[in-house]
Amino acid sequence: MFTVRFTVWPGQGEDSGFDMGDMAVTGDFGTADSAGQVPHQGMMIYLSVIQLLDGLGDFLRGNARVLNFTGFDTRFGFLVRRTKDGLSVAGKDGVVVARTTAPELISAVLRAAEDLGRALPPEDTVTSDWQATLAAFRPLVPGGTG
Repeated sequence: MFTVRFTVWPGQGEDSGFDMGDMAVTGDFGTADSAGQVPHQGMMIYLSVIQLLDGLGDFLRGNARVLNFTGFDTRFGFLVRRTKDGLSVAGKDGVVVARTTAPELISAVLRAAEDLGRALPPEDTVTSDWQATLAAFRPLVPGGTG
């Protein structure tokens, strides 16, 4: 099983597209998580998710063998590699945390992004980019259910 989690740090005041937060990807072999790292590896979470969805969409539509994702304003990131059986996801250290399929990866990322986006105020300056990025990513969902 493969899961993705995006969280916003508490205590930042009004919700904003520039909020700091954390990202975690978890699979059968472990977790790559920005939380609890020294030095901290939190990121501008909404901008990082936009960057992830854009990069992942390009990767899945294209022929690249590896997606090397790094969040916005952080050192945290992970690698997605094409394998003969699907995809592997590894932390920046190269340690594989998951073996998954494109449909499972797409669904997990989209679900986490949609959950995170519920707190983004409609009038925020990031909201239009957020909505456009989600709209561009949804067609990747298998069966057009996204």
